[in-house]
Amino acid sequence: MTGHSDKERIPASTHNPDVTVDSRFAEAPLMSGIPLHPLVVHFPIVLGTLLPISIAVALWIIRKGATPRRVWSVPVALAVALALSAWVATQTGESQEDRVERVVARGALHGHEEAAERFLVLSGVLVLVTGAGLARGSIGRAARLVSAAGALGLVVAGVQVGHSGGTLVYREGAASAYTGPTSGIAEGDDNDERRERD
Repeated sequence: MTGHSDKERIPASTHNPDVTVDSRFAEAPLMSGIPLHPLVVHFPIVLGTLLPISIAVALWIIRKGATPRRVWSVPVALAVALALSAWVATQTGESQEDRVERVVARGALHGHEEAAERFLVLSGVLVLVTGAGLARGSIGRAARLVSAAGALGLVVAGVQVGHSGGTLVYREGAASAYTGPTSGIAEGDDNDERRERD
């Protein structure tokens, strides 16, 4: 396909000066007719689940006598991939905010956005802590243990993001921004009532 219609492009967020969207995501294209954000968010979910498992396995292998730097590189790589995927998910979500905001309650959208930003920050902090696990001696040992606890905490934060996103789609009707003849243009009293709830 050579061109994109208005239905295939999603406008960048312009109403919130505190939010900056990477220009590469300013007009996120649809992928196979589906908005990019719901496709991308599954990467942090999978990586967030794999990270504590990889940390547990790495700690067990290190305890059996393996060299920590070599074994610990797997959890570090997963933590970096998780943080990057969380960043992409946040950027694609921000780029699609205006369109979804037309059909869902502001409070519900804001709650999801806050949970996602918290997850992004925590995943970035976990990259630093997990990276410190490559150090030798007691610093590396302590960082590896803190990484294990942090990875479990990140699972909880991920559940919060996922739950709030699911609430947007299945209870608030966020998907309706991309379905039907109006594709997210607020019509009628239902959308006004939804906005007034919050």
